[in-house]
Amino acid sequence: MTEGSEQTIAQIISSEFSSKTCPRWMFWKKRRYVVATIAFFGFFNASALKANLSIAIVAMTENKTVVFVDNTVENGPEFDWDSKIQGYVLSSFFYGYITTQLFGGWLSAKIGGKKLFGVGVGVPALLTLITPWCAKTNVYLLLTVRIIEGVFEGVTYPCIHAVWSRWAPPLERTKLATLAFSGSYVGTLVSMPVSAYLATVLGWPSIFYFFGVVGLVWFVIWWILVAESPAEDPRISKGELEYIQKCLGNVDAKRNITHPWKEIFTSLPVLAIVVAQFSDSWGFYMLLTELPKFMKDTLNFDLDKIGLVSSLPYLAMAIMIQLSGQIADWLREKKIFTTTYVRKIFTCGAFVVHAAFILAVVFSTSSAGIIIYVVMAAGLGVCSWAGFGVNYLDIAPHHASFIMGIGSTVGSLAGICNPLLTGYIVTTPTVEQWRIVFCIASGIFLFGAFVYSIFASGEVQPWAVVVESKYDLPTEELVQTGHQNISHQKDVFSIL
Repeated sequence: MTEGSEQTIAQIISSEFSSKTCPRWMFWKKRRYVVATIAFFGFFNASALKANLSIAIVAMTENKTVVFVDNTVENGPEFDWDSKIQGYVLSSFFYGYITTQLFGGWLSAKIGGKKLFGVGVGVPALLTLITPWCAKTNVYLLLTVRIIEGVFEGVTYPCIHAVWSRWAPPLERTKLATLAFSGSYVGTLVSMPVSAYLATVLGWPSIFYFFGVVGLVWFVIWWILVAESPAEDPRISKGELEYIQKCLGNVDAKRNITHPWKEIFTSLPVLAIVVAQFSDSWGFYMLLTELPKFMKDTLNFDLDKIGLVSSLPYLAMAIMIQLSGQIADWLREKKIFTTTYVRKIFTCGAFVVHAAFILAVVFSTSSAGIIIYVVMAAGLGVCSWAGFGVNYLDIAPHHASFIMGIGSTVGSLAGICNPLLTGYIVTTPTVEQWRIVFCIASGIFLFGAFVYSIFASGEVQPWAVVVESKYDLPTEELVQTGHQNISHQKDVFSIL
């Protein structure tokens, strides 16, 4: 089926069921939006658990004056780690994170994403509680625990697409996905100033205790309230269940999916998404792990200001990812652009703008200017998630979680390489050294935009077409002739 007919069919089904479901604004009565909202808080916690160390390490390694009982004075950091050791500590999470991306995508396609997503956040939350003890015991023990946290959290992004392949109707893919993904940015937005406050008032160990407990509370809520698929949800309305099943066909949470390995790894649209995800991850992880140190080294900010200023880009990201998701689905629903053009516009446009503002940071001599440029780069750059971030579901919905596992694995290389490369470049540190770091990031964004603009697609790939027969979907022939009798029985190629 062509891309245009897919959108037309989705509109016909949506029109038929619009009278049977609650109004759009009553999102809390729609179980798919409840799932997306709880997933939002899941990504919120995953991001907070990942980002808390970037603030804590500033407090752990800053010079302090300690006055002992005998009036002796000692100056120095609690942990005397040089820039290279700090680079290893900050990147250790991603050593584990990269190992389970592909496995998480494969496993969630087999068993469903609900359980895997819950474990992916719950176990790191539990391990976060013992992080202070590990740090005080031995740096290698800290590295080990962070690696294990990464192993479990590595499944979160790939397996959430297994959730959407069962819950998200075609014309709501971007809205639902970006709603959940925005939790990552809100999590960082909240965790950075809160971490800075906790470190200042209660000491850096309180950062890990607080976010560990919050993550465990979310795990209990997710496990109780979210079902693997609409058919397994006892709280879903009959109208919503029929609507989702009509749109998606017979999507069984435990269906045996066989992945066409050769076709996936040789597909140019898959390559385009993977390159785009690496480019985006490089910029994101640079902000996540390096921005606090950049603020300290170049702007001489205190810890409390670092937490506040470092969170501003994530405020812009949280707002813009939601807005871009709404606009992207509106453009598709109104047929202003095809899905392919929508994905390319949002991805390539965001990357070019991000690169431009990063270059502006390089040559700015004003503290206020640097902050503004960083915020603009992050806010407009995150619109790419309305492009490549949902593109997995466009080209191969049944294989989306597995393919995103590939993309996330490659993207995680950025999380490993970025802190290490920065640790070797920024040794003094000086403004000139930080400029090299930002110029590299800008070049990677431009390369990603170039590759995606040429090879990306919004159409279901031939190797991803699956035959469905249990539910009544309109064939392309019926759509072209104007017939809207969607109860017509016929085996068709699944558009999803």
